[in-house]
Amino acid sequence: MPQTTIAPDAHSALIIVDVQNDFCPGGSLAVTDGDRVVPVLNQLVQEFSAAGRLIVAGRDWHPRKTTHFKEFGGIWPVHCVQGTPGAEYHPDLVLTPDTVHVVKGTGATEDAYSEFEGHDQTGRPLAQLLEDRGVRTLLVGGLATDYCVKHTVLDGLKAGFQVVLLTDASRGVNVQPGDTDRAVAEMAAAGANIQ
Repeated sequence: MPQTTIAPDAHSALIIVDVQNDFCPGGSLAVTDGDRVVPVLNQLVQEFSAAGRLIVAGRDWHPRKTTHFKEFGGIWPVHCVQGTPGAEYHPDLVLTPDTVHVVKGTGATEDAYSEFEGHDQTGRPLAQLLEDRGVRTLLVGGLATDYCVKHTVLDGLKAGFQVVLLTDASRGVNVQPGDTDRAVAEMAAAGANIQ
């Protein structure tokens, strides 16, 4: 299994993007081989937890009626509806009790591709909770490379963080052939460290 060469340091956080049932094989918006990110992320969770570093797991958490879905004017099939099995994390993803959970896309008119558009259970936005913990470097992986991972990486860079894209812990949906490669190139051009 490929390994990241970036070790968790005192100012780094692991950001896990949308590793949910609906984005994995068998889900309503399945990413090819989406479940293959799970073992890589599980190892990183262990490393970050052992080092006492912040782990953030984000999820789409859509209402049933949202302009994000095709039937209400969006481009996507129904997925990750609040409280449904499809919105749950992949069952093999092993998160620690101190993992911070962020939800996004909770409003009826929100696309919310980036985890930076999300908030924790107290309503605190991602950027604030990272700032509160003194985080300067983000290691980002999950689903999908060409949408929510890309937007999270780009927003992290815009917010002033150093950002590492974990390619072995990410997979793309590729609505159009080559979308993932183009997304990786865009992230690299914006200043992301591609691992």
